Amino acid sequence: MEPLTATRLQIRKKNSLKDCVAVAGPLGVTHFLILSKTETNIYFKLMRLPGGPTLTFQINKYALIRDVVSSLRRHRMHEQQFTHPPLLVLNSFGPHGMHVKLMATMFQNLFPSINVHKVNLNTIKRCLLINYNPDSQDLDFRHYSIKVVPVGASRGMKKLLQEKFPNMSRLQDISELLATGAGLSESEAEPDGEHNITELPQAIAGRGNMRAQQSAVRLTEIGPRMTLQLVKIQEGLGEGNVLFHSFVHKTEEELQAILAAKEEKLRLKAQRQDQQAQNVQRKQERREAHRKKSLAGMKRARAEADGDSDAEDPGAPPEAEGAGQQEEEDEAEYFRQAVGEEPDEDLFPKAQRRRPPGPPSKKRRVKQRRPDHGSDRRPLKTKGRPWGAQAKLGPRGAAQDCGRGRARPPKRVA
Repeated sequence: MEPLTATRLQIRKKNSLKDCVAVAGPLGVTHFLILSKTETNIYFKLMRLPGGPTLTFQINKYALIRDVVSSLRRHRMHEQQFTHPPLLVLNSFGPHGMHVKLMATMFQNLFPSINVHKVNLNTIKRCLLINYNPDSQDLDFRHYSIKVVPVGASRGMKKLLQEKFPNMSRLQDISELLATGAGLSESEAEPDGEHNITELPQAIAGRGNMRAQQSAVRLTEIGPRMTLQLVKIQEGLGEGNVLFHSFVHKTEEELQAILAAKEEKLRLKAQRQDQQAQNVQRKQERREAHRKKSLAGMKRARAEADGDSDAEDPGAPPEAEGAGQQEEEDEAEYFRQAVGEEPDEDLFPKAQRRRPPGPPSKKRRVKQRRPDHGSDRRPLKTKGRPWGAQAKLGPRGAAQDCGRGRARPPKRVA
């Protein structure tokens, strides 16, 4: 089918037929050729995209390309043959029924049409032959390579025109090769006749193939071979009504029952789709009504808040106020224990300030007494030394005052 194939299209095992149909449009794919194998037979499906029909064939016999090429003595297989689509030849597709006509149309649409007045013969390198047998209702699928050689020349001249030059080491002159054809085997003789000799309307690539000259058209089979039998024809891509079946034949009543069941199935499907559309519409309306109601409530709450902004704040409830006062009193008590002083009034405004015991009008004077080694006498106040200051001995035995003033010299003892 080269070159009009999607060779770069990669198919994975998880891909389904729907995935291939989805990408067929952008890639310009018009037909699907699907081979499948069951426990009993091998099937070949030909699908027309995007709307069908689908032709299912049973492969009764087949031979691969390597089997056909290995059986030939001289095979022709090169890449230049597949640069152009093959020439399609349909044989015996006469008025044998609508299914035969549909098969012919499907095979013709596989390849581009050819204008016989403008076609370039150098682009026709292959031939695809499909032969229909009305008795057995089988299709013979054959694939050939086309070669055009000139006729009317001796075997020696044809040998010279070939790419491989003959061995003339045993000849005295080239005339011996042209006249007698010495050194050539009888198998190289060409069985050409009226069935394959024609006059060329234009020059063709090859030695000696000139315009208005006699040339022979030779076919070399390159495979594959297939013997097909039509099983059924379906609408759509393998899921529609069966238009033709080779083995199953149904009466008119059965066909009407199948058609009624399919119409009922389509009716139920349309009813479910309508019900789903109504449910979606109802949910959207309910959601829109809820949104409008929420927006109206938000606007009303904002308006009420703006109208009461000038009113006096009633304050917190008594329970909350009492809890806050108790918390501040606990914090103030912790501050007294840690610092040893009364906190400022601004620090804990709700906490009650502690008052010392005694009459509130008199201030209590706190006196601090220091121990005097067992005696209750108060030490004498010295000049320049504050109360409570004690003297320490320096490194030379001099008394140093830890408080303010200067150190006094030590007394000498006689």
